[in-house]
Amino acid sequence: MNILISGGSGFLGSAFSRELMARYRVQNKNVNITWLTRDSSQAHPDDISMMTYEELAQSDMSFEVIVNLAGAGIADSRWSDERKEQLLASRIKPTNALLAFINRTTVKPKLLISGSAIGWYGTQGDKTLTESSGFETDFAHKLCDDWEQLALKATNHGVPVAIVRTGIVIHPEGGMLGKLLTPFKMGVGGKLGDGKQIMSWISHEDWVGAAIFIIEQHLADHTSEGHHASEGHHANVNSRDNVLKTANDTPAVVYNLTAPNPVTNHTFTKALGAWLHRPTFFTLPEFLLKLMFGEMSTLLIDGQKVLPNALLEAGYEFKQPTFKQALTEQE
Repeated sequence: MNILISGGSGFLGSAFSRELMARYRVQNKNVNITWLTRDSSQAHPDDISMMTYEELAQSDMSFEVIVNLAGAGIADSRWSDERKEQLLASRIKPTNALLAFINRTTVKPKLLISGSAIGWYGTQGDKTLTESSGFETDFAHKLCDDWEQLALKATNHGVPVAIVRTGIVIHPEGGMLGKLLTPFKMGVGGKLGDGKQIMSWISHEDWVGAAIFIIEQHLADHTSEGHHASEGHHANVNSRDNVLKTANDTPAVVYNLTAPNPVTNHTFTKALGAWLHRPTFFTLPEFLLKLMFGEMSTLLIDGQKVLPNALLEAGYEFKQPTFKQALTEQE
């Protein structure tokens, strides 16, 4: 199987690549992974191929699966007007390049997995949100929705699309947890605001596992439909509530990549402190967070309770369904 990944060298893409290759080797299956890059000299594992965007524009290769993860970190700096433009462009340009390739290539991919975030739902407090929920309009929603709507254009070329809306990914080497470790280790960690905001998270291992699960379930469904079309039989792997409408009825689905047990920021703080054996007496008040981070402070102050209904209904079994497990059972 040939897989093309934009953002392959990133926090999620690199772990996904490692795990997929490891699993397929154990199963004696062939998998070839290519990372799409702007810099051909970028460091990469020996068993990963590299392709520049210029090479993609001329390539006649075929890929069974494309995974679209490229995008600047939404929480890496304050949301100035310039930063907002960078955040959008870093997602739109790679996706446009992939769409141009899909349009041009003779052998279409069997699946495009495209990244997004639970920010799509906007700020909705402690309301339970699933794949069928609506949204509140804010910058995070618009950023995610623009990215999703562009990726869904792959269905115009007959390519099924799976949108993955990711929560806070828990791993000490990156993401939000990576940024918090230093202050917590110094004993100055603490809750954000009143600590009541709900944090929807997923372990690093489960994000990777869920992404591979979605690919394998879709490809199994694709094969089953091909073999049993005359019998009207195919694998039912998607919740009705996570199916998106497309113009030509090419399949498009959305998955929340979050654990089934979201926690409050207070619980998150206490668990992190206990794991590091450090006190968590400090509090960063809401007004100070707004002063420090501006509009971006909404990511820290305003919670979201997002549940992975589609994954659970499809049969995915979480390896680390509780936050304590995500902290203590690092791969």
